[in-house]
Amino acid sequence: MMGKKARERILGENEASAMTKNLRISPRKLNLVADSIRGKAAGQAMASLEFSKRRISGDVRKCLQAAIANAENNHELDVDRLIVAEASVGKGVVMKRWRPRARGRLGRIRKPFAHLTIVVRERTERV
Repeated sequence: MMGKKARERILGENEASAMTKNLRISPRKLNLVADSIRGKAAGQAMASLEFSKRRISGDVRKCLQAAIANAENNHELDVDRLIVAEASVGKGVVMKRWRPRARGRLGRIRKPFAHLTIVVRERTERV
């Protein structure tokens, strides 16, 4: 037998996920957008991200689309019954930059990155 055996599935049978790494935004700001879609139906979450004024909402929408596509194509879940079960934000690297200030000093500029993981789950009952 060649190769290694398949890794055990972390998620449940009625779940699918997508992950986006190294988004150029602070995790605190990204969490505000992720908070707005947690627990919503997938279609409703897509609509709220479509009309959100926040800059990062387009990237969050792409990640949600990927999670929905994974659920449909890889796990044969019904797209109309999906809800956003989890939308977790993690801290990435922080680029450090320096800016000259008055009297020979300098000011530190932090440019943080964040990771986003979205898990969609198929509802068992019709709502």
